[in-house]
Amino acid sequence: MRVLHCYKSFFPETFGGVPQVVAALAKGDHMASAVLVARRRGFARTYRLADIAVEAVGSLGEVLSMPIAPSFPFRLAARAKDCDVLALHQPFPLNDLGVMLGIPREVAVVVHWHSEIVGQRRLVPLVAPFIRRTLARAERIIVSDQSMIDNSRFLRPHVAKCAVIPFGVDIDYWRTLNPVEQAKVADIRAKAPRLIIANGRLVAYKGFATLIEAVARIDAELIIIGDGPLRRSLAAAALRCGLGKRLSLPGNVPRDELKIYLHAASVLAFPSVSTAETFGISQVEAMAIGLPVVNTNLPTGVPRVARHGIEALTVPAGDAAALAASLARVLDDSALAARLGAAGRARADEAYSEATFIERVERVYEDAVAAARRKNQDTR
Repeated sequence: MRVLHCYKSFFPETFGGVPQVVAALAKGDHMASAVLVARRRGFARTYRLADIAVEAVGSLGEVLSMPIAPSFPFRLAARAKDCDVLALHQPFPLNDLGVMLGIPREVAVVVHWHSEIVGQRRLVPLVAPFIRRTLARAERIIVSDQSMIDNSRFLRPHVAKCAVIPFGVDIDYWRTLNPVEQAKVADIRAKAPRLIIANGRLVAYKGFATLIEAVARIDAELIIIGDGPLRRSLAAAALRCGLGKRLSLPGNVPRDELKIYLHAASVLAFPSVSTAETFGISQVEAMAIGLPVVNTNLPTGVPRVARHGIEALTVPAGDAAALAASLARVLDDSALAARLGAAGRARADEAYSEATFIERVERVYEDAVAAARRKNQDTR
């Protein structure tokens, strides 16, 4: 089965949950997959990431987190002719423009609906007709949590085409440390015995400003891994509230280095404040190694991935005092931390393995191909 995954950006130019999902699916053993994305800025290029063939069209830069890549829709429409499944990772308006140019009827379109458009709500009326056209053309729509269907005016008319498939991670990878990595973990723990870790793009909806305010109130060290437009403002906020040298902002780091930090930490903070955060893969990575989580009570999949009192402590979004209290509670109560961590390991094994995720998505792809063939036959 030939699958083309389409999204706005990919490794190594960007990090985040969606590129991670695309990479996991594109390396699936039973599919011949390729990836079509845009550069964040620069000329077009093709390359391989591990065994994944990637085409990145040229871009003049970004506006409102979207690449200015006029050629993208045309490349999507052209390359769609050579695939069995066109996997569109949404939201990304240039995907919708590509569909508007025309996708062959025999090509199955599968939409991976990662989130609503939250940060640029004023643009929704402009792009809504194109989004609806894409969803109407799609044979199947994949979401990570039922709440995404329940809360979306775009998805509700297409419930019959939707499949809920939680994301998964490579559990064995995250749990395993070689001797060199073990030594690095021990060194970090010796220097920062009460380490809180957070991971994600440095953007407003991640809630890192609230996290910095919270950690300034307690005895702990904080590392926020990731990069983005708020890097300078977060560093300035840390100075203002007295966190100072207890905060580290190393930017994006290789996956092996992130794993070391996760093993060295005492708790994962997941302080997102917006429904743009629909799931939280970094929660599952932490759970896989037995790291307790403190997350927020968003009306999305976030508090259902790591559940309050079972794998996590859940606090009101944007409440620095409550976040500080729960982080301190996990740091101070080793029995609680151990119980949450053990439950997280068990839940990761049961519900969030990467192999299960890929297998379920592949079944949806196969179903979508069959549906496209039936539809094509019916129109002859």
